Parts: sequence; C-alpha cells; structure tokens
Amino acid sequence: RSSDLTHKTLAGPRGGIIMTNNEDIAKKINSAIFPGLQGGPLMHVIAAKAVGLKYNLSPKWKIYAQQVKANANVLAEILIKRGYDVVSGGTDNHLILVSFLNKDFSGKDAEEALGRAGITVNKNTVPGETRSPFVTSGIRIGSPALTARGMKEDEFKFIGGKIADILDNINDTKLQETIKEELKQLAQKFVIYTKSTY
Repeated sequence: RSSDLTHKTLAGPRGGIIMTNNEDIAKKINSAIFPGLQGGPLMHVIAAKAVGLKYNLSPKWKIYAQQVKANANVLAEILIKRGYDVVSGGTDNHLILVSFLNKDFSGKDAEEALGRAGITVNKNTVPGETRSPFVTSGIRIGSPALTARGMKEDEFKFIGGKIADILDNINDTKLQETIKEELKQLAQKFVIYTKSTY
C-alpha cells in the first residue's frame, strides 16, 4: 500500500519544508536548492503554510485526516467489489490507484469519461504498465477535497458506485450526463462557501 503526505493531506498550500538541526546538512541543502531549483520565497505561501501547520496541530485536523483515510478506504472497497483492480489491494492514505491492465480501455479513456460526469481523476501509470505515459493503464483518485466539504462514508459509497457505473459503461455519454446531474445534487448538500454577509 502506498503512503504519502502532501499539501492535499496537510490541507495547506503547495510547497515543501526541509528541516534539520545539523548546520552542515543545512548548508548542503541550501547550496543544492537555492538558487538553482528554488525561486524566490513567496510570502503569501509561507504565511499559508504557517496557518496550515497550525491547523495540523488541532484536534479538528486529526478528525479530518482520519475521515480522509476512511473515505478512501470505502472508495477502494466499492471499486474492488465492482471488479476493479485497486493496486496494492487498498489504501492506507488519501488516494487509490486503479489499474485497467485487464480492461479494454485506458486510464486516459477513464479520466475523460469520468470528467464528462463531473468526476475529476488523473490518469496514472500502474505497475506492469503496457501503455505510454500519455495514455496510461490506470487512474488515481483522492479523497481530501470531498472530505473537506464534509462528505463521509455514505457519500463515498454513492460516488464509488457512480464511478464503477461509468467505468462499466465507458462509452455511454447519456449515463455520464445523468450521473453528472446526480452528483451536482449531492454537491449542493455540501456547500464550500456560503454567501458573504458584507
């Protein structure tokens, strides 16, 4: 099973932090990274990272992180039950990798079909890849964005079923449109921003 900690799971901006208490290592890292690899510091990103890291220390973030994992697990279980090969047999983090090596369609086909239904995934190479990296034999699906909106296991069961429905009928554009409308109705129950009171 894959393991990963990114800005998606940390709920902050893109970017990295390298920490050490060894001055010799710090000098080597600084020499290797700046100015060749790193551009100028972006103060708004540094501030956003500080806000994100403060959130990561709160009990609310722990609850969110546990829900991210639970939602990804549910999604993986649904897809496996529906006959899809989830690489490593499941997940221990926020994402799953689905392999289509045993299917007639590619990761690119799946990404496009799901996209027409309003489901954003990324085509991704998989172990034993037989297609080009521009086409791929898999997709990567994550749970943080919908978890941040407040969705839980029941919603992920529903979404997982819809993903499988689309993959089962990859060329059915009418089904994709129907599912897109169903997912819009679901999304309306989990509003990201409310109207401003200004």
